[in-house]
Amino acid sequence: MQISEILDRLELLYPDNSIFSDLRKTLLSQDKFALFRIIQGLTGSQLIEGMRKYKDDASFDADCFSRGQLKSKLWLVEELEKTKVDLGTVFLCAGWYATLATMLFESGIRINKIRSFDIDDSCRSIAETFNKPWVKQDWKFKTSTQDIHDIDFNLHKYTVKRADGSECELDDSPDTIINTSCEHIHNFDEWFAKIPKGKLVVLQSNNFVEVEEHVNCVKDSLHFAEMAPLSKVLFTGELPLEKYTRYMRIGFR
Repeated sequence: MQISEILDRLELLYPDNSIFSDLRKTLLSQDKFALFRIIQGLTGSQLIEGMRKYKDDASFDADCFSRGQLKSKLWLVEELEKTKVDLGTVFLCAGWYATLATMLFESGIRINKIRSFDIDDSCRSIAETFNKPWVKQDWKFKTSTQDIHDIDFNLHKYTVKRADGSECELDDSPDTIINTSCEHIHNFDEWFAKIPKGKLVVLQSNNFVEVEEHVNCVKDSLHFAEMAPLSKVLFTGELPLEKYTRYMRIGFR
């Protein structure tokens, strides 16, 4: 039986499922966008829409989908799920493209809203594409271009952009502070000291000292614990990856 005949029968059996129509386009007419629709239909993940939109954009850093990045973020989500904590209002510091926010929203973890802060303004529109459903949902997700050293973790006033490009000032008090890029943070001690006691924090760093931008690597879990002491630890561990080890701490400041 030819592929076209198989697809004919599948479409008859499942007339309301567009996956088989897209599969036909991919296999028979080499429609390069159809494959993304198939994957999105199977996974239901908003990440696929972001990949489709930016896959040919030279300014897009595809390292956000490297095995190390994805494994590290999936590890974080899995360990957070085990704690069964309510994250409330989340500040994602050095959030980059905020693919972690997408994973958190899709995980079912209890979240009120996520605010992603990054000093690089080119991240803003990409992050909001990856989290488009939650931007539309009364701004359950929004980004702000800002140095994370300037964040007030008690009550922070910050600026976001509307869809028409105009600016709007918001203010929030975070319940949870997440930073998966601790290795990139200059003066980490000063930044960490600004987090009030009792706030839930989720931190990741690594020992990948070969990267020039990694100015704050850790040697091991003990070193990370000394750098970021917590009053109550919910999780501490390490994830061996191909080129480095990722370290993580979850708990209350």
